[in-house]
Amino acid sequence: MERKITGHTGFLAVLGHPIEHSISPAMHNEACEQLGLDYAYLAFDATEEEMPKVVEGLKALRCRGWNITMPGKSIMCKLADKVSPASEITGACNTIVNDDGVLTAYTTDGIGFMRAVADNGVDIIGKKMTLMGAGGAATAILVQAALDGVEEINVFNVRDQFYPRAEEIVRKLNEQTECRVSLHDFSDQEVLRESIGKSAILVNGTNVGMAPDTDASIITDPSMFHEGLFVFDVIYNPKETKLLRMAKEAGC
Repeated sequence: MERKITGHTGFLAVLGHPIEHSISPAMHNEACEQLGLDYAYLAFDATEEEMPKVVEGLKALRCRGWNITMPGKSIMCKLADKVSPASEITGACNTIVNDDGVLTAYTTDGIGFMRAVADNGVDIIGKKMTLMGAGGAATAILVQAALDGVEEINVFNVRDQFYPRAEEIVRKLNEQTECRVSLHDFSDQEVLRESIGKSAILVNGTNVGMAPDTDASIITDPSMFHEGLFVFDVIYNPKETKLLRMAKEAGC
């Protein structure tokens, strides 16, 4: 049946600049249709400077909620009335829920990760994680895992522009959660090997292995894998990365 927009149809949005490339409208409109939700999801080009005015407009139009991509993830936290624990720690959000004019900011990447792991029948609560990367996706995973009860997380990253921010996030998590979090230079391969050997889960939160560089893997030595290790890759193109193939061949 063809979906119809009526006077009762609510609307959702994604904000960012540029935004023309976004696949969010296609994905979320399909999801609304499949779930029987009477909403239309639209994309709006908005710079960081325009965000305050855009938010006031969305509130006036009673937009039920919106997603935020770059460059508005940080300023949107400041424009929200309430901020989730994960967004409070990271200082960024990707989702706003509008409850009758009260805006709550969330970071959903980490929530999605924890749910995906659980849906695969893997319990990582109270266990150790090795996390590769310290960019946006990796940070969201790190924070949510620590908040949800992962016992220990070792983060490995090259000393790039993300490293100082990662140091600050690690400090906050050690102060505000029960999780033991440490940050290591990716070049220290022996520490990485030891960490993976004691971990229940290895997570690639980088873009290493993403198309078109599908022959790359963040882990190059298959002897680092061990039986019972659950390996998770945030990359969705290709569906099976070289890292996942290597892990499967190693019995993970």
